[in-house]
Amino acid sequence: MRNPEKAARLTSAAVAPATPVSTLAEDVRAGLLSRPRWLPPKYFYDDCGSELFEAICETPEYYPSRTEAALLAAHGREIMEYARCDHMLELGSGSSRKTRHLLDACDALGQACSYWPFDVSAQMMLDAGAALVQDYPWLDVHALIGDYTGGLSNLPLPTTGRRLIVFLGGTLGNFEPGAARGMLEQIAALMRDDDLMLLGVDRVKDSVILEAAYDDAAGTTAAFNRNVLRVLNRELGGDFPVDSYRHRAVFDREHARIEMRLAARHAHRVTLAALDTAFDMAADEEIVTEFSHKFTPQSLDALLADAGLALDRHFEAPAGAYSLVLARRRA
Repeated sequence: MRNPEKAARLTSAAVAPATPVSTLAEDVRAGLLSRPRWLPPKYFYDDCGSELFEAICETPEYYPSRTEAALLAAHGREIMEYARCDHMLELGSGSSRKTRHLLDACDALGQACSYWPFDVSAQMMLDAGAALVQDYPWLDVHALIGDYTGGLSNLPLPTTGRRLIVFLGGTLGNFEPGAARGMLEQIAALMRDDDLMLLGVDRVKDSVILEAAYDDAAGTTAAFNRNVLRVLNRELGGDFPVDSYRHRAVFDREHARIEMRLAARHAHRVTLAALDTAFDMAADEEIVTEFSHKFTPQSLDALLADAGLALDRHFEAPAGAYSLVLARRRA
């Protein structure tokens, strides 16, 4: 029997985009049908891609998720004691697994807050929310269903109480620099003087470590990267020869970013029936599928400042491998 008390503590609302969100067809026309060829990384995450990403997080080479989780576990109590938030909004919350470190800290402090996860996957958030209200009897979860890349101005957030905006996973690094600044400016526009943002970002380090993290020995990341071609085949009536593409992960030190690429092993023609178009891939021609920008303390501080934010607290992993920062809106 459904527990009405728990049901009342888990609600959801759809959030309309404030700006148009491009479709798969539009992104393919803009990126894949031009040169150099590219695709935005959001199409990685169909059901198969999401499972593969979970597997990536378990590979010995992929340190970011484990390192961020360790920082949250070590400093969660300090973060939540300092933030003293009444409401916690998380952008790109997913399964809310790492967020539990912050909720555990609230529990230990006897400091209740409401939780507002915001993500495009309604079922994932509702499943995670049901588990959260079961495990934290004091917690209210208000799931916001939408695409945060479509803007934040339509979020139905509480107008009273202190708020903590959480943006984890190094996701900011997937944005081009101008778009990353724009995303932070939107977050700053939501914030009042007593609000804080908790941001997780990966750091610049030895290229061997970085490239291994995105090209594990077991080939899990390679399968994840190639899966985006299966998405195109399924959704757009494509005929990509998926296994004829080689996965590459290269650290571009000049731009401080990992580039994930798919390189054609041989020349071939690709047809996309849903777009009534075809194009030719040359041998060794590449499709860029993801940028993952890495930061130094100086570049992170400059990006925050450009977006109207000021760093307040900085929690670093050993050897500066990863950063969690608390930031507030600049006066």
